[in-house]
Amino acid sequence: MSWQEAWHEIFNFQDYGALLALVRNSLVAGAVLGLVGGLAGTFVVMRDLAFAVHGISELSFAGAAAALLAGVSVAGGSIAGALAAAGLIGVLGAKARDRGSAIGVLMPFGLGLGVLFLSLYQGRSANKFGILTGQIVAIDTPRLSWLLATSAVVLACLAVMWRPLAFASLDPDVAAARGVPVRALSPAFMLVLGLAVAVSVQVVGALLVLALICTPAAAAVRVTASPVLAPLLSAALATVSVLGGILLSIGSSIPISPYVTTISFLLYGACRAAGAVRARRGWTAPRGARPGTVPT
Repeated sequence: MSWQEAWHEIFNFQDYGALLALVRNSLVAGAVLGLVGGLAGTFVVMRDLAFAVHGISELSFAGAAAALLAGVSVAGGSIAGALAAAGLIGVLGAKARDRGSAIGVLMPFGLGLGVLFLSLYQGRSANKFGILTGQIVAIDTPRLSWLLATSAVVLACLAVMWRPLAFASLDPDVAAARGVPVRALSPAFMLVLGLAVAVSVQVVGALLVLALICTPAAAAVRVTASPVLAPLLSAALATVSVLGGILLSIGSSIPISPYVTTISFLLYGACRAAGAVRARRGWTAPRGARPGTVPT
């Protein structure tokens, strides 16, 4: 294949207007998932749970593959697998020092189950591939309803626990002394994170979900330490990544995930460079801010 043919496969804008009209559901879903991933990712970065996100995504993949094999809702299977993983990580890794080993045990188990179920599935290969790499461009109305309902639950839970969770994430000892239920918040957030991962898997697939939940938040804290601006910027970056990926992938035969992950990475690189420039000019992060952050 020549480079011209490869370029045409990756970026093809023929009949773009007609194709754009077919992805309204995808654009709505992308905007909502950008908001969910960006806000949940703020606490993932604050609580150093990036590895947990990857572990949850593996069992979410196993649940989706099991549902595909059984001929039931793939979205429901993905959510069930993610919640099971989040619950197990919350129980087995209640202490921070135990969390990494617990996730390391669950990840290959979930991946192995997922591969087994996909190997037994005799249907369309595109369905198998979509679980791993995402297929939001083909989202239908029932699947959109699942996604919106789950996203609404995640956003409602985050709204309720936002203030105490932020306090417990920054200084758990002081938060506990002030009466914040730190021990209860940790497993509760893990379940909310499980739901966020499950819906995000539908965008970029199980293998690259970190690009939607972790990368935007990691980029945001590079340029601001504000507890208000950081989550807003994270949500904005995640939304731009998802919608940009959808718009670029419409006329292509390439899955959506490379577009989303590339945009997300480029935004992270830009934010990291901007943070480095501001730091060299003499700005310093306020006391208690995460390393690498600068005030607005």
